[in-house]
Amino acid sequence: MGLFRNEPQTIRFDSRDVELRATRAPWSLWADGFGKLGIRAIQIIVVVAVAAGIVLVIGQLTLVTIPLVIALILACAFNPVMRWMRQRGIPSVLATLLTLLTIVVLLTGIGWLIVWAVRDQWDELYAQAEEGIQSVIAWAQALPFFDSAATEFDGWVESVTDFLTSAQFGSGALAGVGAVANFVTGLVLLVTILFFFLKDGPQMWEFLLRPFRGESYLRARRIGDKTVGVLGSYVRGTATVAAVDAIGILIGLLILQVPLAIPLAVLVFLLAFIPIVGATVAGILAALVALVANGWVNALFVLGVVVLVNQLEGNFLQPVLMGRSMKLHAFVILVALTVGTVLGGIVGAVLAVPIAAAVWGVIQVWDGPDLPARWARPKHPIEA
Repeated sequence: MGLFRNEPQTIRFDSRDVELRATRAPWSLWADGFGKLGIRAIQIIVVVAVAAGIVLVIGQLTLVTIPLVIALILACAFNPVMRWMRQRGIPSVLATLLTLLTIVVLLTGIGWLIVWAVRDQWDELYAQAEEGIQSVIAWAQALPFFDSAATEFDGWVESVTDFLTSAQFGSGALAGVGAVANFVTGLVLLVTILFFFLKDGPQMWEFLLRPFRGESYLRARRIGDKTVGVLGSYVRGTATVAAVDAIGILIGLLILQVPLAIPLAVLVFLLAFIPIVGATVAGILAALVALVANGWVNALFVLGVVVLVNQLEGNFLQPVLMGRSMKLHAFVILVALTVGTVLGGIVGAVLAVPIAAAVWGVIQVWDGPDLPARWARPKHPIEA
């Protein structure tokens, strides 16, 4: 009946209970908001450390990783051809050899065209561009508020010239023999890896999916299919857009009677594989050549042609050929280009955007065929 009386209650603790509470007390520091923040900070540090380690390993093994990635992208680009030939009953080895031969012929043809177009006229192209830069500097120096900037730019030009004529540059040029050897080795490795990707790519992917079960397996299959589709569409679309850009600018340069039209068109084709930055550099170079050869008015017309072709590319060709779902924001492209250039130079700049597009494509099918990851889904006003 003591429970119904208004009298103090005495609660006794076992010594073992007191010891248990004393033991658990310090861990409660991780249960509040600041403790959770500390746990998240430790997790972020671990993730960043692991990512930095992976990047470091990739940077040390570029002779293997770069051919591997390029072979994967090329295999994705020609996957529809392989699938079509397999459906027609063509043996896998024969289909692989035909596709590989086609790739080698295309790359060799493009390389020969570049060498043929640039080899005999490179000195003239370089001289025209340099003279155009000097003309722009002279014009800028005539403006009173550009004096300091022009002087600083002259200092940069002088530093670059001193480096190019120094013994340090000469020793670096001698080291180019090793670079050629690495290029040949990487090319042979690229062709070999590409052969196996084309021939046994689906079987390799199924082997990698063996540890997965249930929903994890379905998600992994979606990731693989989406990656192949995005990379393939990106390469095919970019190559087509680059060809159209080069042909359009070539026609404009020929109409405006700008010298070195063919080498400039070839450079436009190559630089088109580096989004935003490549088109800008190609347009500036073409305008500089037109400035020296034909004057300011012709240079402005060349800039107009470049802007018109780029607008046609951005508003019509890319959405039609590559799909709006693969179109990344300009900010994302610039960040990807910066990271890729820092990690892999020119090759990294070329590969950064398709890799970023593939990552975004994976996010779009993370929770279902048409269902992005929860954090990447658009929020309605009520949900937000």
